[in-house]
Amino acid sequence: MAKRDWKFRVRCSAGFGETVCVVGNCEELGSWKNRNAVILTKEICSGDEDNIWSCVVSIPMVDVEYRYFICVIIEPFGDMLERQSIVRQWETSFQPRTILRQDGSNCTENPEPEEFGVHNNMSRVERGWLTGDTVLQLKLFDNPIQLWKKKLKGKKVSIKVTPVSINTSHMGISTFVENSMDESVDTGDATDRQQCWPIVEVVALNEDSSGELKKQTQFGCLYNEGDFLMFQIHVSYLERVAYIMDFYTGVEEDVWSEEPSSFHPPVGTELPEHVGSCHLLPAAMVESTGKVLVPITDKRHRPVGQLHLEYVVIRPVQSFECDMAASYARHWKHTWKGLDVGHRGAGVSFKSQTKQCAEVRENTIASLLRAARHGADMVELDVQLSKDLIPVIYHDFNVCIAIRKRVRSSQRDVELEKTGPLSDGEHDCLVLPVKDLTLDQLHMLKGYNFPQLSKVLQFIDFDMEYPERVYHLEEGTSKQERFTDEDLDDHSPFPTLQHALEVVDPHVGFNVEIKWTMQLKDGTYELYHPFDLNMYVDLILETTLKHGGQRKIVFSCFNPDICSMIRLKQNKYPVLFLTQGITAKYPEYHDPRTQSIPIAVRYAVSAGILGINVHTEDILRDSSQVSLARDAGLVIFCWGDDNNDAATIRHLKELGLDGIIYDKIDYLADKKESIFLVEAREKEEAMLRQVSLDKFVQPVAVVGHTQFLAKLDS
Repeated sequence: MAKRDWKFRVRCSAGFGETVCVVGNCEELGSWKNRNAVILTKEICSGDEDNIWSCVVSIPMVDVEYRYFICVIIEPFGDMLERQSIVRQWETSFQPRTILRQDGSNCTENPEPEEFGVHNNMSRVERGWLTGDTVLQLKLFDNPIQLWKKKLKGKKVSIKVTPVSINTSHMGISTFVENSMDESVDTGDATDRQQCWPIVEVVALNEDSSGELKKQTQFGCLYNEGDFLMFQIHVSYLERVAYIMDFYTGVEEDVWSEEPSSFHPPVGTELPEHVGSCHLLPAAMVESTGKVLVPITDKRHRPVGQLHLEYVVIRPVQSFECDMAASYARHWKHTWKGLDVGHRGAGVSFKSQTKQCAEVRENTIASLLRAARHGADMVELDVQLSKDLIPVIYHDFNVCIAIRKRVRSSQRDVELEKTGPLSDGEHDCLVLPVKDLTLDQLHMLKGYNFPQLSKVLQFIDFDMEYPERVYHLEEGTSKQERFTDEDLDDHSPFPTLQHALEVVDPHVGFNVEIKWTMQLKDGTYELYHPFDLNMYVDLILETTLKHGGQRKIVFSCFNPDICSMIRLKQNKYPVLFLTQGITAKYPEYHDPRTQSIPIAVRYAVSAGILGINVHTEDILRDSSQVSLARDAGLVIFCWGDDNNDAATIRHLKELGLDGIIYDKIDYLADKKESIFLVEAREKEEAMLRQVSLDKFVQPVAVVGHTQFLAKLDS
């Protein structure tokens, strides 16, 4: 194929140790793989033109699409066999930059540099995702620092985190700079620690904070009472890095607010006092999440206090590699307003007031299809893992299994023939977590009379036998069953996420809520969860990435750590942080990020996610909080029983909510089609008109409808 030389030239302010690259849709530009991208060279310029990066590449004579990105390059060392390109920021405009096939060479003279992130008069730059690196988040809140010296009582403390290598045998690579344990504790000399890797950033989620992650300053970050302070550290090998945490007093934010590499304090400025330090070793963080209590010691190694922190380790998905062709993580059209989102499909099926319940079992294929037929733009569904690690759709953590009491042998056959509803005195109910049953066991529970289940569940040693059937907890408690149609496949509980992605109309969006037990403020947990959190999230993500197709999909979760994980593990799907905010309807969660809309907004900004999904009670109490999210550039959905009213739905749409999640969508929604179906049809019609004009009708006619729409979306 004929080629032409093309000079890529961009103006970009990369930070210390960072490099600018270009990636595109041809092999010469890495085929959208960041690890194969072309590295640009910083031009030697004078004046205001000292941030120009360029490179000449021989590209094919076809339409070439490309993007610029900023990264940290880590050359192979030790066990690392390939060069790593850690994406820090990249251009995410929906349409990439394009060089048309008829454009000739542009190397005869320097072309005008392009502006990083600015394309078609719009600026769109996002943070990267995990490629080969791992993220460690250290969270400090709820009075985490205790200093015992009297002279330190009442003084504000600043914390700085310094990664140090505990295995120096692989050091010496110029692009990979880690401190050694042999080095002294940082005392504030700005010239000592101009490192580019590992990357340490910090955010304090308080009223004065924008919520943006920033590189820590010379003396770290000041902790104020009531703050939620989080350090985010990118490393290559978590098990080879320890952390020195230094504590200072006398840090004035208005003086020591700049990065050490570019800041010189005024003459005569008194240095903050170093009051102690502690060490955090990788052996203390073997799980994906956990809590650590470490002693704080002074320079003479005497204990002067203690630090209590929580951590989360976020690892990249191993079985799926994201590319840079496109990202929907922060993509949301201005026309996507007031979306009708079916709660658990066509609505909740189990409430104390039966008249408010949906007519089909929630979170089943039948419920999802019913919502789709009645114009739902999206359906909300709940996903968790079965014991054999398969993502299944079910809301509650537990199921209730009706078990017939033991009867005399002569009566057994008569008892087994009974097929009536639950009645008091004939059955006992056994509550089991969904996580303790395999997918096959869950599916076997859907029938009414299954004596063989006594073999499946033979590990249960109770004075009863013949477990008959699975019930929702509400059914088991009230002794009244709501549904008897589980023998129909679409009405069966526990459909898999993959099956739902395959059979529900692809023009209906999915709001996939990931279920995970939360710690309550009183210290208890909703449920003990044995799964490793990284594995749990990875399995749900892998299923969605492999089978999601062109469907509009948004993830959500009440657990902010899971929201951060989804955001960092992939670059395709957006995330909404679920929060219940201020309410008396539900017990308060332990994590402060869940406790109000303002802190949820600041967290969403720091995590770089699409938006928040709030409890409507909070919005109805103070509608100005919608603007709070809007001003932060966030999308906002809402959920809650208050939404199950046509007048309230209209009011929420008038307030500018992007999505309203509610029950009985088949009765409450206006008669319409999914907005995504309407958009797809309009695109198809526009494409057909263009094809007709270009006289290429025949090639298009042989393309199937689904494949055709997929091409349009791409």
